[in-house]
Amino acid sequence: MVQMLRRWARNLPTLILSFALALAVWITAVTQEDPNLNQLYPQPVQVEVVSLDPSLVLTSMSPRQVSVRINAPQSIWNRLYSETGLITAVVDLSGLGTGTHRVPVKVQPAAGVRPIEIVSTTPQNISVTLENLASHSFAIHMDITGNPAVGFQAGNASLSSTTADISGPQSLVESVKEVRASLNLAQANENIDRSVTLQPLDANLQVVNGVTVNPSEVTVQVPITQRYGYRNVAVKVVVQGQVALGYRLTYISVTPVAVTVFSADPTIVDGLPGYVETQPVDLAGVKTDIEAQVQLNLPSGVSVVGNQPVLVQIGVTPIESNLTMSSLPVKVTSLAPNLAAQVSPPNVDVILSGALPILDTLTPADVSVIVDLTGKEVGTYQVTPTVKLKNQDLVSTTESASTVEVQVIVAPTPTPTPRPTPKP
Repeated sequence: MVQMLRRWARNLPTLILSFALALAVWITAVTQEDPNLNQLYPQPVQVEVVSLDPSLVLTSMSPRQVSVRINAPQSIWNRLYSETGLITAVVDLSGLGTGTHRVPVKVQPAAGVRPIEIVSTTPQNISVTLENLASHSFAIHMDITGNPAVGFQAGNASLSSTTADISGPQSLVESVKEVRASLNLAQANENIDRSVTLQPLDANLQVVNGVTVNPSEVTVQVPITQRYGYRNVAVKVVVQGQVALGYRLTYISVTPVAVTVFSADPTIVDGLPGYVETQPVDLAGVKTDIEAQVQLNLPSGVSVVGNQPVLVQIGVTPIESNLTMSSLPVKVTSLAPNLAAQVSPPNVDVILSGALPILDTLTPADVSVIVDLTGKEVGTYQVTPTVKLKNQDLVSTTESASTVEVQVIVAPTPTPTPRPTPKP
């Protein structure tokens, strides 16, 4: 037993050396396969605040980001490049009161991101300023600007809330002198029911940023009523006569669609049927669109506020129809001089569509059915005819034969005409 222990004692240095060499070889192999890299984290890290006293508010923090140098294997860097939120930076504000403080930044990796070494943080400390959290209640001041449309008047405004609470840093809350809701009534001609954002203002009527307003907006309701003797009425366009034969009306529009009228005798405007008519617009024989300013036909003692004419627009367009041109001859073009052609069928029917006035004046001479035989040699061909129209406003919708058969032959030699024998 003693001899065995002596033998182990003699071999112990050798065993320790062998283990150390094996460990070194293993570390070298691992390092070569997954080498360590010492470099900056690819983006600045946002600094988070923890343990802030709820009676205080953070008014400034500088800087809000830090740069971090990290030493880690390549495999860890691969994760740092591909995933976000693996490195965090925090400042602990526990135990701090009001004022400005220098606080150390603590940087740490997320759980499971190992092995990793935080080499350095720049800067190591940041400046924070804390203030007491304050709040104050203000009556809401309603600021109304602008005037309703002519002939209308605004009633008293009502708000869904008459007070608002301002909270935030004490210095900012103390700078707020007024909470205002602004509303513009310009050209309003109906009741207003609108949400308006509340603005905290200082003594110079400048908006104070950095405070919380509760509620942040209120609903403002303002009744808008017609003044006595005024009334809103629709405008009705009056037309007379008929458009030209073969034409039709497509639309009639008027701008504005309603006007405000006034009378010193309110019973007159109250007795209106809800509309006023224009002076008649004459459509007799019209073939094109009409755009004209037209006066209104108003009862005696009634005037239009502004006394402006209205714009009347009337659309006039030809009536569309169809016409069949029967047995039109199929004509051959671009055939070589030494060739002749026989077309079957030699005549086709063509259906045309377009404005009725144009169709009514159409003659067969205005329509040609053509087969183009450019490059065709002796033989038989199936050819699609082309319809050519003198009037480009017409459209050919179909032919009775979508294709025709054309037989190209050698043109026969013309037989000479014999000369008459002179009489003796």
